Amino acid sequence: MNVLVGLFVKETIAMTIDERYMARCLQLAACGRAGAAPNPMVGAVIVHNGTIIGEGYHRQCGGPHAEVNAIAAVEDERLLRESTMYVSLEPCAHYGKTPPCADLIVSKGIPHVVIGCRDSYAEVDGKGIQKLRAAGIEVTIGVLEQECRELNRAFFTYHSKQRPYITLKWAQSTDGYIDALREEGEAHEPVKFSTEESALRVHRLRALSDAILVGRRTAVLDNPSLTTRLWPGKSPLRLVIDRKGMLDKGLRLFDNTSKTTVFTEVLRDFEGLDKVEQVVVDFEGDVLAQIAEYLYKNKVQRLLVEGGSQTLQRFIDAGLWDEAYIEWAPIMLGDGVKAPEITNWQKKETLESFGHQIEHFLA
Repeated sequence: MNVLVGLFVKETIAMTIDERYMARCLQLAACGRAGAAPNPMVGAVIVHNGTIIGEGYHRQCGGPHAEVNAIAAVEDERLLRESTMYVSLEPCAHYGKTPPCADLIVSKGIPHVVIGCRDSYAEVDGKGIQKLRAAGIEVTIGVLEQECRELNRAFFTYHSKQRPYITLKWAQSTDGYIDALREEGEAHEPVKFSTEESALRVHRLRALSDAILVGRRTAVLDNPSLTTRLWPGKSPLRLVIDRKGMLDKGLRLFDNTSKTTVFTEVLRDFEGLDKVEQVVVDFEGDVLAQIAEYLYKNKVQRLLVEGGSQTLQRFIDAGLWDEAYIEWAPIMLGDGVKAPEITNWQKKETLESFGHQIEHFLA
């Protein structure tokens, strides 16, 4: 269930005062979805005698954090010494691109801080809480903790599992085929499953991802651009698995408009294509694990895997996925390339979209 939808359901049942203010923190935090990464999305609210006097969120990586923006929004700073700050994630206690938020809170004399969840990132991980308490500030932890952690699933997965947060996406026919049978070299267009709306959804996923991956066969048969054209935001890093280095340099993946990384065991000449990088992989070993490790080391926090069936199924079978979107189109193919099968899922919701059914899975 979507975090904000879940909060609405919870509110219709009953929420404490602390939970209501934390729910507002989460609403604010979600506004930073496009700009905060690779930092977590964080929202902060400052309350004085039952009235919100300041609020903010982390808008852009490298910019002021949520706590800084919330404090800056308070017109009369004298009120801070009689206020409570609500923040969805533990305030940082280290110098990064900005000074520690915990130090700022202490310096402003805020007497009570309510935190949604602890930050498991090694540079923080309890240090912010410890610094606040050492200064005599009352600290409450764990308000809407599950919802706060859910909002930053990608951030927590990246740091705890030391790999990207992996989202799988594909479209398939009602009878379970991802494509018609096609051979390389044939001029058959791929089956069109998506509507204009679902195409927007895909490009939104791309805009929220750091990298997007396909296998060699998809690169050859579909010749995708793998760019973000229908949604605002930067295009992700393009990734392709090409063991023998056989892909045609004229493919859209190598158009030099966006960076492309090729995982291969055969290095080749890409002279003139400065945005193409080659990474040698041991194909006798665990290829996906090697790719995941490479992406983690290169700070790729969100990976989107778009196709084809064999590549997707390998991620599923390896347990290397966190989220999946499957679009069921009202089309019968009768034969073709069988769609992947998800078996090891924990949570599922189904959405209806102009006659198409979209299943959303969480691992």
